[in-house]
Amino acid sequence: MLIEKRVRQGIRDGPITVMFRRWRRRQVSAGNVYRTSAGRIVVDSVEVVAPAEITLADARAAGYPSVAEAVADLHGSAEDPVYLLRLHPCDQPDPREELASAADLSVAEVEEITRRLDRLDRAAAAPWTRQTLEIVARRPAVRAADLAEELGRETLPFKADVRKLKNLGLTLSLEVGYRLSPRGEAYLGR
Repeated sequence: MLIEKRVRQGIRDGPITVMFRRWRRRQVSAGNVYRTSAGRIVVDSVEVVAPAEITLADARAAGYPSVAEAVADLHGSAEDPVYLLRLHPCDQPDPREELASAADLSVAEVEEITRRLDRLDRAAAAPWTRQTLEIVARRPAVRAADLAEELGRETLPFKADVRKLKNLGLTLSLEVGYRLSPRGEAYLGR
């Protein structure tokens, strides 16, 4: 879920508890945790509202000074429904961070990581997991576009693949680029 830069800090700190989205179909579900540019957030409820039903309280909870400004900022087709999302920051740690910090790998864990990397490679047009881990290890904090170019890959698919490695706890995202996590370093060291 994309979150505008202007409200990210407000979501993290708590005063922004509402978002409005105009979608063809619902993109989130109540009770789920989503990774966003504002951090991990919990969607408490999702309801369809007509723009004329948006209250001043909800507009302000979304970071707008008026209902008119909230409505004016709705993107998408006017025929699409407007969703009102109530949300709050997730106070639980990101399981990926806990996984990434686990550097003491058992033989079974190494075998499981290898199995999952092999499966990712088999599902792709060409194997990519090991070369991606190796370039991130060799060139930490380097822009994704530069790493992708060195590997002869397009940037967006490369970034998507690095996220897959992050989900396995092997890489960490930096302000610019990536680095191996302690788990990723331990795995490559084996």
